[in-house]
Amino acid sequence: MSEENIKLLRDGLKNYKIDCDDIMLDRFETYREILVDFNQHMNLTGITDQREVYIKHFLDSVAIFKHGYLTGDLSVIDVGTGAGFPGLPFKIANPDIELTLLDSLNKRINFLKEVGRGIGFDDIDYVHGRAEEIGQNKDYRQKFDIATARAVANLPVLLELCVPFVKIGGFFICLKGPNAVKELEEAQNAIKILGVKLVELIEVDLPDEELKHTVLIFKKEKNTPIKYPRKAGKPSKNPL
Repeated sequence: MSEENIKLLRDGLKNYKIDCDDIMLDRFETYREILVDFNQHMNLTGITDQREVYIKHFLDSVAIFKHGYLTGDLSVIDVGTGAGFPGLPFKIANPDIELTLLDSLNKRINFLKEVGRGIGFDDIDYVHGRAEEIGQNKDYRQKFDIATARAVANLPVLLELCVPFVKIGGFFICLKGPNAVKELEEAQNAIKILGVKLVELIEVDLPDEELKHTVLIFKKEKNTPIKYPRKAGKPSKNPL
């Protein structure tokens, strides 16, 4: 492990108001090692360099902690989690989070279980399934304080897939790239139909990065109409 990169991660976490210790740093590094190992035979990420993973996956995921939405023992679902971002970094940064990781590919779920074991968490719920179906399941629908997603789909689609999981008064935390404002304009209809309102748009500054990342925070104000999410494939083919 490069001391310089560990310092970069430590300083970044502190900058985002995360109280980090050696256990947390070790968990992040173990996660990276398992990611790189599995990535040799699975397409999980194009980023494997230690410094790049620390910045573009870990710090990018947890930058939102600076704004106070992820303190305490919240229930969080990461929808279409893929290689585990941002859900697993959330859990490493705040172990009190009750985390559910949802993905449609069983190979990825097996990878995520390996990470969970490797970093010492036995209380993560791993769900293999499509958001369109799980979002209609009474065990998961409107059960979470927070739903989150990163780089899964355009915002109107993401809203339909994620908002049904959120309790009234809870939040959808959406990690986006530099096109967030444009996507927000396209999502006005979905925002109205799904009963949420945008409460904050946060621009994230990352070390070494010129590209702007954006986090959109939506608060759920009303029950999601029962017809949403629609059946698999509908939300992306015909966005709200």
